[in-house]
Amino acid sequence: MIAEDSVLLRIGLVKVVEMAGFEVVAEAGDAQELLAAVEEHRPELAVVDVRMPPGFTDEGVRAALSIRRQRPDTAVLILSQYVEERYAADLLATNTSGVGYLLKQRVADVEEFIEALRRVADGGTALDPQVVAQLLVRRASDPLERLTARERDVLALMAEGRSNAGIAAQLVVSESAVAKHINNILAKLDLPKADADHRRVLAVLHFLGVGG
Repeated sequence: MIAEDSVLLRIGLVKVVEMAGFEVVAEAGDAQELLAAVEEHRPELAVVDVRMPPGFTDEGVRAALSIRRQRPDTAVLILSQYVEERYAADLLATNTSGVGYLLKQRVADVEEFIEALRRVADGGTALDPQVVAQLLVRRASDPLERLTARERDVLALMAEGRSNAGIAAQLVVSESAVAKHINNILAKLDLPKADADHRRVLAVLHFLGVGG
C-alpha cells in the first residue's frame, strides 16, 4: 500500500509500482488512514512518507513503527525529503528485516527504486546512501579506523542492503574480492559472520549504533 499526502506523488508511486508488477491494495493520505488500511488489507509492503497530516512532523514514522510492532510481517519502506537520521535509527532499532529508508529523490531512478522495493518486500534492507554516509561519519572516530578505504566502501554498500553481487558491480571488482573484504571487515570489527544478506546488514547496523 502507498501512504503519501501529496496526491501527485502518490499517483506517480502507484503507477510505478504497478508497472513493476506490484498490486496496490490501498492508498492513504494521512497516518490514520494508513493504520486503518493496514488493519483492513494486511499488505505485504507499505510505502510510507515520513511527514504526514495533520502535523507534518513524524506522523508517518510513528505509524510505521506501530505497524512494525503490531504486524511485523508487513515490510515498510519509508520515504523522506531529507536525511533524518533519528527516524532511520528509530525504524531500524527493533528489526532490520523487511525495512527501508530512502530519500524521495531516489524514486526518479525507477530501476533503483524498484530494486530497493523488491529487496524490502523480500525481507531485506534498503538504506539510502546519504543515510549510510551520515552514520559512518558519526562513528568515524572508533574501530572503523581499522578499516581500509576499500573496506569502508564495502561496509557502506553492505549497510545499504546490497548483495555481494551488487557490491561487486558497484565497485567494479569480483565477487570473490568482495567476500574477502567482508570477511576482513567482520574480523576487524568483531562482528559475527552471517550468510544471509539481511543478517549481515543487521550486524553492521548494530555496530553503527542503530541496531537493537
